[in-house]
Amino acid sequence: MAEMNGFHFKILLGDDRSEHALAAVALLEDLPFAPGTDITVFRAFYPNQSTDLTLMEAALNETCNRLRNQGLHAKPELVLGFPTEKFLKYAEENMPNLIIIGAKGLRATKGILVGGVAQQVVEYAPCPVLVVRAPYNGLREVMLVTDGSASSRQAVHFLGRLPLPAGARLWVMHVLPPAAIPMMFPGMGMGNMPMAFPDSEEIGALRLQEEKQGEELLNSTLEALHIMGKPAEAILKRGDAATEIMAVVKKRKIDLLITGSRGLNPIMGWMMGSLSRKLVHYAGCSVLVVRNVPPG
Repeated sequence: MAEMNGFHFKILLGDDRSEHALAAVALLEDLPFAPGTDITVFRAFYPNQSTDLTLMEAALNETCNRLRNQGLHAKPELVLGFPTEKFLKYAEENMPNLIIIGAKGLRATKGILVGGVAQQVVEYAPCPVLVVRAPYNGLREVMLVTDGSASSRQAVHFLGRLPLPAGARLWVMHVLPPAAIPMMFPGMGMGNMPMAFPDSEEIGALRLQEEKQGEELLNSTLEALHIMGKPAEAILKRGDAATEIMAVVKKRKIDLLITGSRGLNPIMGWMMGSLSRKLVHYAGCSVLVVRNVPPG
């Protein structure tokens, strides 16, 4: 098994020959993994597809040959059963440290943003999952989103191991909380009354403290990535996290977005989990959701 920065990559690639699966194969070809990296090219099929078994085997072998031509160790895996169930079962039994899957499969309902298999894999896979969107036009702009949580630190660590194409530009983004807005509550016979709220001086001091902490987080993240050979540039924004991130994705034409799967605490964990789901569905680019990264 090949190493990259001391880390053994073992990759599970979903390939049902859909447009997004082909994009996933193309993206994988662009990642300069070490020769001999282990890749399983996986497909599950329904009983009513048995007559197409020979075609499916040929398609998997074609993908394997493409990867072998780059010096990678690729093997096909074709199994009978429901795709989501079989894909997750294979992942749990074989413990890859990266899953790469297309955003939508051949049987996806027209108009949906992420197919059922990809959605379930992101939710339940035991390792980082890279969801690839078509059309794929290369990896020129890559952005990591961080909130300083343990999950974000895992994402930084995993990014340090992940080989990126030469010339890819790397960004690190942190989003500060939205500016506080006074809330209204029912008064005792006096209509709605504003809640007690800090004065403008206190608000200004709080904002400056948040900005300082945000800058410190970004600087420490940039330093960690630099040590791992991944120089990057920082982006600091304030507002709704999903809205701000997707605006930057659109403005800077981000090709790959990287995020952790949980936030700072149980409440933030729910928010960050919700955020990662939103990004997978709506960011409009490929998204890598990082979880359960083994040490090393």
